Amino acid sequence: MLFNTSGFSRSRRVDGEIKSLGKFLANENVPRSAVFALRDAGHDVAWIRTDAPGVSDEFVLKRSLAEGRVLITFDKGFGELVFAAGMQASNGVILLRMNCNDPTTTARRIAYSIGLREDWSGHFSVVDDLRIRMVPLGNARQN
Repeated sequence: MLFNTSGFSRSRRVDGEIKSLGKFLANENVPRSAVFALRDAGHDVAWIRTDAPGVSDEFVLKRSLAEGRVLITFDKGFGELVFAAGMQASNGVILLRMNCNDPTTTARRIAYSIGLREDWSGHFSVVDDLRIRMVPLGNARQN
């Protein structure tokens, strides 16, 4: 198994303060425990469920682009929007395809997986139980 969920935090301390490792937008289908685990690990995470529940997928993707955030979602429809409909997603999309039985374990696995890399921007990434697959986006601009 790819995931060792102990010690998943990868935040950095600079002058005694925790600095964010990345800017993310969690779709409303991302569990609360995962959002909190990502924040605890030092990431800057906005969450659609609290900020704008019920908005369209198109709105979510446009917001991630406008705010310079990588989108995190369990919704496969974002692949259709990016690859079939050609919507811009240059900040990146992380599609989670994990088996989610226990919320605490799922949160740790998500935070651990995202903490493994710093190059999410500019990629459409699929994170499953065994691996991370990344495809560069043609319309990507690197931050």
